[in-house]
Amino acid sequence: MKIILAIIIFSAIVLFHELGHFLLAKKNGIVVTEFSLGMGPRLVSTVKGGTRYSLKLLPLGGSCAMLGEDMEDDRPGTFNAASVWGRIAVVAAGPVFNFILAFVLSVIMVSLAGYDPAEVLDVKTESSAEKAGLKTGDVITEYEGYTIDLSRDLYLYTYFNPAQEDKTVHMTVDRDGQEINLAFKPDVSVRYLLGFNRSDASSMEVESLIQGMPLEEAGLQAGDVITSINGVKVADGDEYQAYIDEHPLSDEPVQITYERNGLEYDATITPREYRTPDLGFSYNAGYQKTKGMAVLKYSAYEVKYLIRSTIMSLKELVTGHLGIKDLSGPVGVVDAIGTTYEQSKKEGTLAVWVNMIYMAIFLSANLGVMNLLPIPALDGGRLIFLVIEAVRKKPVNRQVEGMVHFAGLMLLMLLMVVVMYNDLLKIF
Repeated sequence: MKIILAIIIFSAIVLFHELGHFLLAKKNGIVVTEFSLGMGPRLVSTVKGGTRYSLKLLPLGGSCAMLGEDMEDDRPGTFNAASVWGRIAVVAAGPVFNFILAFVLSVIMVSLAGYDPAEVLDVKTESSAEKAGLKTGDVITEYEGYTIDLSRDLYLYTYFNPAQEDKTVHMTVDRDGQEINLAFKPDVSVRYLLGFNRSDASSMEVESLIQGMPLEEAGLQAGDVITSINGVKVADGDEYQAYIDEHPLSDEPVQITYERNGLEYDATITPREYRTPDLGFSYNAGYQKTKGMAVLKYSAYEVKYLIRSTIMSLKELVTGHLGIKDLSGPVGVVDAIGTTYEQSKKEGTLAVWVNMIYMAIFLSANLGVMNLLPIPALDGGRLIFLVIEAVRKKPVNRQVEGMVHFAGLMLLMLLMVVVMYNDLLKIF
């Protein structure tokens, strides 16, 4: 079922993207030789008005092939015969139509599920936030100069820009229609950690070790099983938690007994202090209904949020905070759609519809942003050459442009293979 859903969602998004190119090409007098959904051999096709409409074997991708595209051909009706601004409109139309589709679907989703305001639900007593004047019911509208339209905006920003212990936080909140500016330094939560992750909550098997933390430095490895702390048996997660609750870790050394390949080993380690900045408040993560013109407003905010989240993620990728392994391709997306579908079924039909629509919104907005990147072979790369032509009043050598786009396409295909391999590793 998840594969069918993924094909339907992918197909709708790609079809709408190519429809943008198609309509603007017709508007600018460019002959569209073929408008197709899918890749590979044709399954079904028909010719109408000089254009072949095709459904192809592989249900991923699509195309809007225009006469004379990527060729030295300036005859009437060819892509190159259109004005430079007409060609810019044709190329930009695909991503723009993705954003339009995302907005239309957002209207449906917001009508069904509502929106998520960044409303403060609780403020810790005696926290810095409370002393600064933050109150339950305040709606956060700006955080560190970053506009907050939805609660997910705040989550996204703080995920990529976590609060720092000695850095003042600046916020703007709406309180009964009044704009209030607040500033405070986060409180600090101090814990002492051994530095490992368990395979699951009930197990004491070490799944991974945190680099630079005590257990790694003591020589423990993934797969080791911790059996006791200071001579107290911890056979499972409950016993471990009970021990920690009764004997909180501190800067005092503890003796760890662990098992590896049927043999027991002891290690004396000193837990390490771990300081976590605490903003001192919690905020809404649920949705509330809205109607009328507010539906359109929050639908626009939804698309804005997804565009910003994609751009911020790309920035993290470029700066090295995210790696290739954090990317997902078609295989990863199919798995995500399937997982979302299975989880949504438990909550009812409405939840399934809302979540599937959200996946389509996310993918459409994401595709729009990605296609506008100034990378050869993508719409953004083509726009760069067309803008240069508009400024220079003459086109770049078309053979050179074609070679650049071909090289870009090969690199993108290589990246797709790597991403697909990573997706398969994550799933299996």
